[in-house]
Amino acid sequence: MPPSVSIFYPCYNDWGSMGSMVLLTIQTAEKLGLDYDLTIVDDGSAPHTADLLQALEQQFPDVRILRHEKNRGYGGALRSGFAAASKDWIFYTDGDAQYDVRELALLIDQAGPDVDVVQGYKIQRHDPMHRIVIGRIYHWLIRCAFGLRLRDVDCDFRLMRRSIFDKVELTSDSGVICAEMMTKIQRAGFRIVEVPVHHFHRAHGKSQFFNYPRLARVAVALVRLWIRDVLRRPSQLDAQSASVDRTEQDASN
Repeated sequence: MPPSVSIFYPCYNDWGSMGSMVLLTIQTAEKLGLDYDLTIVDDGSAPHTADLLQALEQQFPDVRILRHEKNRGYGGALRSGFAAASKDWIFYTDGDAQYDVRELALLIDQAGPDVDVVQGYKIQRHDPMHRIVIGRIYHWLIRCAFGLRLRDVDCDFRLMRRSIFDKVELTSDSGVICAEMMTKIQRAGFRIVEVPVHHFHRAHGKSQFFNYPRLARVAVALVRLWIRDVLRRPSQLDAQSASVDRTEQDASN
């Protein structure tokens, strides 16, 4: 029996791609026989994108638009999407159509009872060379700093059990949310399967990540995340262990 899936896409000024993504999503979900809902998280987009999303919402009753009055960042958009999900599974990808939503079928095929996360990885990255180089450096740093055992940390083409977020709490508002999320999911012992997916050239707009001011902010956010979740984590675990020992000792007395 196909799983029930809450589908959502973060959208920031993606007026040139969101219409086709919604159509392909509906076609794919119905072809797969999914019990699904579809939410677009409008992260403070300009009026022309908001107008398009309003038209999509009116034309397709199953599409819900969740609007942020002000831009909350990529992490803020993902957190809103996760919080709005109601089905057993959650699928999301970016709103710029660099991934083919029809390949959701590949993820569904791997979503067995012993799997918690089906994570895509790019077969080949189709971006300008500077983005490919920066992306490889970023991926290497994330794997080394956070101990992640993933082939492609920043591939935002994921199918996850909604119950994961009963144990995993996310706090990041920036793009470092993926490092935070996958680190916490791996540490919690959830079972991850990786599948290859295609990646395409951006057909519309430009990346919100690859500019120097934003890269600097991401670097700062990553350092803070590493200090909080890696450097300080042993001491936090020691404190929790000591608290448990004191509780058990008090109980024995």
